[in-house]
Amino acid sequence: MSVSVGQPVPDFTVSATGDNTIAFSDLQGKQVVIYFYPKASTPGCTTEGGDFRDRKEAFDAANTVILGVSRDGIRAQENFKAKQAFNFELISDKDETLCQLFDVLKTKKMYGKEHVGIERSTFLIDTDGKLAREWRGVKVPGHVDDVLSAAQSLHAG
Repeated sequence: MSVSVGQPVPDFTVSATGDNTIAFSDLQGKQVVIYFYPKASTPGCTTEGGDFRDRKEAFDAANTVILGVSRDGIRAQENFKAKQAFNFELISDKDETLCQLFDVLKTKKMYGKEHVGIERSTFLIDTDGKLAREWRGVKVPGHVDDVLSAAQSLHAG
């Protein structure tokens, strides 16, 4: 079962960088951006993460927490975060709990072969824990600005 816009996001607990365990219930009262990316340390994912990093102060001002998610292991996430100086946590979703909750696993073709991978997607959750907006099949240029604008207008509400 995946969550739809307007629905509450079920509580979840996940492993994140910095030896953190993040429980969604601990984020109540804040807006949350959860963005899914296919693979740590690849060009598009690095650019997208950098855009979130560079706008973190503006997200903070809008009472919004940023979380990045991929199926990479925690060590790959730690390396990616350190190398790119990301100022937010990355989540290792090896068991695909969050990927399934937000329905971001899609069949992709690469070099003529099919495989299941993460469709670049972003979700904005309001302070009541309800899914407010979703962006699927994201193209990186300008995307973070769109998400920030949505977070700011939701915060101004």
